[in-house]
Amino acid sequence: MMKGAFTFFMLLACSSALFAQETKNPVSSAVREILTRQQKNLVAAAEEMPADKYDYKPTPQQMSFAHLTIHVTETNNLLCAKISDTPEPKAPEPKETDGKDKLVAAVKASFDFCTAALAKVDDSKLGDSFELFGGHTGTRAMAMFILTNALADHYSVAAMYLRLNGMLPPTAQKK
Repeated sequence: MMKGAFTFFMLLACSSALFAQETKNPVSSAVREILTRQQKNLVAAAEEMPADKYDYKPTPQQMSFAHLTIHVTETNNLLCAKISDTPEPKAPEPKETDGKDKLVAAVKASFDFCTAALAKVDDSKLGDSFELFGGHTGTRAMAMFILTNALADHYSVAAMYLRLNGMLPPTAQKK
């Protein structure tokens, strides 16, 4: 198991290094690549969870699966708008009571917005500072790192919720 994981990470590191050498915009290109992969995983997870489990939360203190989908949507829209210097989409804010179809559509729309917004981004403005959220200032590069970390975090939560309900998350399913 360890040998296989080590091999995977070495191949990933080598392919990432080659990718960085082959592009003029290694950071923004990597963010777009991660966005594409996480879009596939998070949309599939949202589609996998049954509608009657959208109110599921493992403990009273944790967010429901519906709230997680809203959080993904809001995070994508906010950070991709900040990164690309594009206004956030004008859409009705989703609510936990909206139901699976509407929440999945909102998640998909947020990824569509991110894909379009980030298509225009390059590495020339990574050091630009602006207010990220809550009065905290950060750079465009920081917003990109927050986005990719948030996507990984959101998928890990979705995967855990699926497993706790007896389902395999998309990345654990046989191809």
